[in-house]
Amino acid sequence: MNLHRLGAIVSKELRQLRRDRMTLGMVIGIPVLQLLLFGFAINMDVRRLPAAIADESATSASRAIVQDLLATEVIQQVATARTADELVELLRQGRISVGIAIPHDFERRRGEGRELIQVMVDGSDSVVQSAARQLAQLPILQAQTGGSQMAAPISVLSFYNPERRSPVNIVPGLIGVILTLTMVLFTSIAIVRERERGNMELLITTPVTSAELMIGKVLPYIGLGLIQTSVVLLLGVWIFAVPIRGSVLDVYLSALLLIAANLSLGLLISTQARTQFQAMQMTFFVFLPSILLSGFMFPFAGMPAFAQWIAQLLPLTHFIRLIRGVMLRGASLGELMPSVLALLVFTTIMMALAILKFRKRLD
Repeated sequence: MNLHRLGAIVSKELRQLRRDRMTLGMVIGIPVLQLLLFGFAINMDVRRLPAAIADESATSASRAIVQDLLATEVIQQVATARTADELVELLRQGRISVGIAIPHDFERRRGEGRELIQVMVDGSDSVVQSAARQLAQLPILQAQTGGSQMAAPISVLSFYNPERRSPVNIVPGLIGVILTLTMVLFTSIAIVRERERGNMELLITTPVTSAELMIGKVLPYIGLGLIQTSVVLLLGVWIFAVPIRGSVLDVYLSALLLIAANLSLGLLISTQARTQFQAMQMTFFVFLPSILLSGFMFPFAGMPAFAQWIAQLLPLTHFIRLIRGVMLRGASLGELMPSVLALLVFTTIMMALAILKFRKRLD
């Protein structure tokens, strides 16, 4: 071992890293940004779950209990319903996570000591389900009891996953996680690989346009993504008995939207990276926020507002809303149109940017 030669190699690598500003920036930027972002964003203490209230009694006592429930900040009223059936429909459409139903005979039930309130929960998200169940344990101050605190008779009705089985919640989201990792990674190295192998000069001399090259790079991976979707679905249904309550066609259309969004994002990364290693670094930089901020692992409702804004820019966030809505709640894509439009807009913007960036590199 010659220390002089060893020192020369170390010096060479340090100089190369110093010239490679993208890698150097990621070495420092990734831990700093992710520490600040996830340190604030990841919060298991869920608050402000979107809720709707159907107060069929409309008495002063029922309104007082509703105000007490809202004061806990576990739920946040975003809609009003007239009946319990309307609450069920809002849950199915994914517009709310919790429904509060107060029956018309509230006063008579209160006098008889019977159940006063029914809390309906979207059980397709196990964390939300657990948080909503806390409402049944909260001490509610009731003026008509002489100012003493007592637990109001509250029953919790869980929809779509009453057994609280984790695979029912995890497997649909895993489709999105797998597609996000593989699709972005595959295409992020597509252009870079052509450049490293010396094929880029050949492509430049052909009459192929930038748009044709980009779309041609994407199309083969769409089939691979649909195969991955089928594998996860088959294993999920066969091994874990995960239900598919909605249309199977809607499931595949949702997966197709995510595949297109991830492939276009991967192409944009590919036009920016100079080496395959850089492309993989940038893919990881996108993948980690996607898995942590999308609502797959941690409750979306527990994140601060700035983290939710960032999550809205990630395709996986909207896909998880789609796939859980279709598979677990039986909703249609038409009822989940905001998420469908978000993925379409994301794909269009990323693909357009990728084509423009690639043309600039040809110049």
